[in-house]
This record gives sequence, C-alpha cells and structure tokens, in this order.
Amino acid sequence: MTEPGPPALLRTLVSWQTGRVSTLGARLTAARMPLEARSDFAVLAALQEYGELSQAELGRRLGLDRNNVNGIVTRLENNGHVERRVDPADRRRNIVDATDAGLRYLDDLNARALDVQDELLIALDPGERQQLQALLEKVLASHPAQPA
Repeated sequence: MTEPGPPALLRTLVSWQTGRVSTLGARLTAARMPLEARSDFAVLAALQEYGELSQAELGRRLGLDRNNVNGIVTRLENNGHVERRVDPADRRRNIVDATDAGLRYLDDLNARALDVQDELLIALDPGERQQLQALLEKVLASHPAQPA
C-alpha cells in the first residue's frame, strides 16, 4: 500500500505546486552548482546581456543587496572573471564588465543550469516546456518585481 500524498486542496493550488517545483529545482541545482556559482551565474548573465554595469545597477537588476554584489564581484574579479574600474564620470561608482574568461565560465554554468532544466522538466516535451515557461513569465510579469 502506498502512502497517501498531500490532500487535494493543496495539490490543486498552483502556489503549492510551484513551491514544490521550486524546492525540487533548488535541490537539483545545488547538486550541480555550489551556492557561489549560482550568484556568479546571475551576475555574469546580467553582464553578458546588458554589457558593463555599475555594481549598484547589478544589485537593482538582480534584486541583491549592494554588500552581496560587492562580495560576488570581488570573488569574480579575484578569479579573473570580471574587471572592475572606477567610473570616470562618477568616481564613487564602480563599473563591472565580464572578461573572456568570465564568459567561458558563464558558458559552463549555463550548461549546468540547462542540465538541471532537462532533469526537472523530463516529463514535458519541448512544446510543453516552452508553454510552461511562457505561462510562468506571464504570471511573473503581472506582479511587481520582488527581491530575489
């Protein structure tokens, strides 16, 4: 005899379902990417997409505290994945840009993230995956941005 699962009142709540999927995705990601690599991935993805940014702008776009951004950027800089320089227009600001080594690191991290997506969404065909992603994007776009 199998153990009974969660009650139907929970199973039919999208918020409960997405919470469970989020937990599963986090576990699968943690198995392939240490915590620091996940924040590296976010910062490098932002720099790849938007080009050089100030540390403050990185924090705003990613929903991260400026102290956290500073720590991530310092680690990435020490590993040769980003370059940081003082903004000549405002010497109080630091501008951050990805290096070639950083973009190669991002490619590696992205491959790991894609492996997680494949494992997480194994029950869905490509069209269903695309539909799920579009629906989740629509739900998220209908609400104000929340800190990560």
